[in-house]
Amino acid sequence: MPASPPKHAPTAGTTTAPVPARRVHWLVRGLLWVAGLFAASVAALSIGVALALTVAYPNLPDVSELADYRPKLPLRVYSSEGALLGEFGEERRNLTPIDEIPKVMTDAVLAIEDARFFEHGGVDYRGMVRAALANLGRVKSQGASTITMQVARNVYLSSEKTFTRKIYEILLTFKLEHLLSKNQILEIYMNQIFLGNRAYGFAAASEAYFGKPLKSISVAEAAMLAGLPKAPSAYNPISNPKRARSRQLYIIERMEENGFISAQQAAEAKKEELKIRTGPDNTRVHAEYVAEMARQLIFSQYGNEAYTRGLNVYTTLNAAEQEAAYSALRRGIMDYERRQQYRGPEKFVQLPTAKQEVEDAVDDALANHPDNGDVVSAVVLEANSKKIVAARANGDVLEIVGEGLKPAQSGLSDKAAPNIKIRRGAVIRVVKTAKGAWEITQLPEVEGAFVAIDPRTGAIRALVGGFDFDKNKFNHAVQAWRQPGSSFKPFIYSAALEKGFTPATIVNDAPLFFDAGVTGGQPWEPKNYDGKYDGPMTLRTALAKSKNMVSIRVLQAVGTKTAQDWVTRFGFEADKHPAYLTMALGAGSVTPLQMATAYSVFANGGYRVNPWLIAKVTDHKGKVLSQTTAPSPADLPRAIEARNAFVMNSLLQEITRSGTAARAQATLKRSDLYGKTGTTNDSVDAWFAGFQPTIAAVTWIGYDTPRNLGSRETGGGLSLPVWISFMEKALKGVPVMEPDAPPGVVNSGGEWFYEEKVRIPGIAGASLDDRSATAPNAAPVAPPPQEERNRILDLFRN
Repeated sequence: MPASPPKHAPTAGTTTAPVPARRVHWLVRGLLWVAGLFAASVAALSIGVALALTVAYPNLPDVSELADYRPKLPLRVYSSEGALLGEFGEERRNLTPIDEIPKVMTDAVLAIEDARFFEHGGVDYRGMVRAALANLGRVKSQGASTITMQVARNVYLSSEKTFTRKIYEILLTFKLEHLLSKNQILEIYMNQIFLGNRAYGFAAASEAYFGKPLKSISVAEAAMLAGLPKAPSAYNPISNPKRARSRQLYIIERMEENGFISAQQAAEAKKEELKIRTGPDNTRVHAEYVAEMARQLIFSQYGNEAYTRGLNVYTTLNAAEQEAAYSALRRGIMDYERRQQYRGPEKFVQLPTAKQEVEDAVDDALANHPDNGDVVSAVVLEANSKKIVAARANGDVLEIVGEGLKPAQSGLSDKAAPNIKIRRGAVIRVVKTAKGAWEITQLPEVEGAFVAIDPRTGAIRALVGGFDFDKNKFNHAVQAWRQPGSSFKPFIYSAALEKGFTPATIVNDAPLFFDAGVTGGQPWEPKNYDGKYDGPMTLRTALAKSKNMVSIRVLQAVGTKTAQDWVTRFGFEADKHPAYLTMALGAGSVTPLQMATAYSVFANGGYRVNPWLIAKVTDHKGKVLSQTTAPSPADLPRAIEARNAFVMNSLLQEITRSGTAARAQATLKRSDLYGKTGTTNDSVDAWFAGFQPTIAAVTWIGYDTPRNLGSRETGGGLSLPVWISFMEKALKGVPVMEPDAPPGVVNSGGEWFYEEKVRIPGIAGASLDDRSATAPNAAPVAPPPQEERNRILDLFRN
């Protein structure tokens, strides 16, 4: 049997051609050259990286401070219960620890931004190669930045796309990964990233876009927020809802692909209808003037750091009482506005005929006429004497008929002037009535203020500085110096008690006339508000009826200089109340807060309190930086004797029972109410100042540029209803409190007297050391000397 040929031996009939030696030589050399070039490139790259590290690494920012992450945090102002009143700072941010951020939020972010975050060492090399190839091909990069790289960029670097910045970014990323844990890096990212609408971090964004805390967020809402880091403007659910929705759906799919949610959860999330907050935060307590006061106080202490340190300022404000004050004052001003002549639409615009064009025109017109609380703006689509049809900015079309047209009847008349005529294209204001119907109205020109304090401590419990802070930032409660009118009379009467007057003292309510010889200037003939004179009456009746002639005669007897000194005990400034007889009619200057402080002296039994607003300041971690403790009665200086306050309270209580403010007790059905109405000359200012032993409150209404409010407008008709409305809520559940009589007073025949013996039956005997009688624009003039007894009796005779 023949031997088999070798396995690799050529078989019969075949030939082999040897490979040329030269070809093998060049092939080997080529491979060696490629390997050498690759090795050289690697070596060069290594040397380059080493040099970069040697040169750049020492120049990198110190990232150790991120171990104790302290971003810019806004100044926040709260009520005493913790309700947010205001926020100040360039960046809205709620610093939230990683363990308090809901998992659904971090899952949504990881799904779209960095699914391998917990696996890589800070740099996703596959992503970098993909981005490099995309850049070489001049196509849009698919993104290669990890969360750690974004933190490095957002905290320390600019967003410019240069090779040098990218090297620094990578180096910083390595440094961060070495120094911080993954959870620390993720926490910084979740709090630092800008998400549009002035919101930094997802906690602030949840409040900004959904008006809810981050802990309450749903899968659908988390996906919507997770789409913002890439382009906060392009994917903003408020300004670009369609693009935001598209990205939200994509992120939900990514969450499902990465196993963060189930298919069922993804389906439900895609169907969920989100409630995006597009308007102002209507849930926040309306305390804009108070928030601004707090901001100014904190800025004066901390400077610009106040807006970045995350300070939390807790005020003395009671949130419920603040809302009651805000609503009461706005309602009072709008009630007054209904009685005014219609001034016409705010603007006229040309409306096209096409529906879509009309909607666009309405949007454009109302952009410059935003809603003012419950007083909303609208553009008239059609109008006649029976009906107005108007469109709002939100697309709603409303009808105004019947009673709702009454405030603007003059604008619907055929004879209405062009600037008043309500017609198609007119920009008007409307408000909803208590019955739910629409009523035409107008933004008020009149202003007002309300302030309430605790008379026992001076703590401010509610303060409204005007009708609307955005419309007029002037704080009338603390900045408006106005004449108090008759609301100032109690302080003159208080001085009279120390001169021997009693509530039973009889004084003549008869006309007075001061000629030029007495005044040293123009003749002065003061009058009672109603022009009527009722003859002799007791001080109690005179104050209850607010009789001007009696007040002037009382001040004559007390002495203007004595009275001027006396009112400073209540916190008034002497130079704001010249020592003339016009002081009896409240011709000086006060602020509403000053009046509340002064009436607190009566309310608390004669002690002087100083109003205060800031109760506590903490840092963002809750550490108390400063705190104010309410003063105890023993720490308060005495302004007047307890018996003076008690007798004055008796007189002020009579006013709310049977006098010019009788509506107070009749409406609130309680007897522990005290106060005084005030209407200045020509009805320029309308006041009511009063208290219950636990709260003193003052209302003022008037025009910024003083002018007549109307011949029939008074403090009792304008300001008292605001006070009653507030007290109705503030005193709910508060028991009636009647003070006990202090030492030094006795009750005789149903009237209160000082224990000292009355020297003239029915008429107070007073030791009057100041006998001056003065009038407006005149220096004090001393009348001819006469016996003290006769001078007191003259009050009755004249």
